[in-house]
Amino acid sequence: MNQTVNATLIAMGLAAAALMAQGCARSGGGLPADALDHAIGGAIGDPATCVLLADRASRKVLYRYGEAFNCARPLPACDRPGTLSAQSALALADAADARGASCASNPERTRSVGWAEGRLAGAKRDLIYSAVMEGQRALPGQEISARLEEAFRRAGL
Repeated sequence: MNQTVNATLIAMGLAAAALMAQGCARSGGGLPADALDHAIGGAIGDPATCVLLADRASRKVLYRYGEAFNCARPLPACDRPGTLSAQSALALADAADARGASCASNPERTRSVGWAEGRLAGAKRDLIYSAVMEGQRALPGQEISARLEEAFRRAGL
């Protein structure tokens, strides 16, 4: 294998290991996991969706919606060079306005990726979120952001 493929595989492995180490994130952090699962599932639920909620100060993931693979896999960043994972996109969540970006995720342009990151305004805790959806029916990033804000309210955040 060439060096680029090796580096990509190593990066994916490290990201997956980090997410597995956070396996308790699904129920940890005192967040209403069942209410979040239901609200997010109704708003943007899809097998290829990942939503991470994290403490803003520590960046510790407190809740994860979706499979660890979908949260760790690198996808086109859309509005900047390179790729992002849902975990690495948490670094973009502190902006004053929520980020929503979308683009094709494969050369054939038959699949797309939508990104959304932001702060939870009015949250009882200082939280940030990162969300990604990829596939033939992926929502645009701005739509993901709008739907998640409503889902978070319905879940009591």
